[in-house]
Amino acid sequence: MLKKIIAAAGLLAFLAVPAQAADGPTASFKSLTVEMAQKLANATLTACRKADFQVAVAVVDRSGVLQVLLRDRLAGPHTPAVAKGKAWTALSFRTDTTELSEATQAGKEASGIRQVPGAIVVGGGVMVRAAGQLVGAVGVSGAPSGTADDACARKGIEAVQDDLDF
Repeated sequence: MLKKIIAAAGLLAFLAVPAQAADGPTASFKSLTVEMAQKLANATLTACRKADFQVAVAVVDRSGVLQVLLRDRLAGPHTPAVAKGKAWTALSFRTDTTELSEATQAGKEASGIRQVPGAIVVGGGVMVRAAGQLVGAVGVSGAPSGTADDACARKGIEAVQDDLDF
């Protein structure tokens, strides 16, 4: 009987270890579904439209791969590429691009980040977390400033955060 109790306790201890904390050849993590990425992109586009901005919105997954790209009909032709770049940059450097913009100014230690191919260090790229775990990023381009792009991105994330955390 004692051996069964010890074996059961050992099994419970093994099952209680989070997958990412366990040593081994594989890891478990959360990932955005395409449906959630679409919902996030639509919520972000809606937030921008409410502010009277015609923009492009990009959502990348936790690996920085594009999942969804939306462009409003009057957004500039450059906006899809810039939105994608902002989302990729935020995800890649694990820092929202508004914050990264400050940290990479000329003369600062991290200024070399601006030379990384594909990096767009202007406000509007925001990381997306689900229950505290990084699952992707959203990028916005086309509002009158990086600050306005950032605000739209944050409103879009806020609109779906409960679904992300569920």
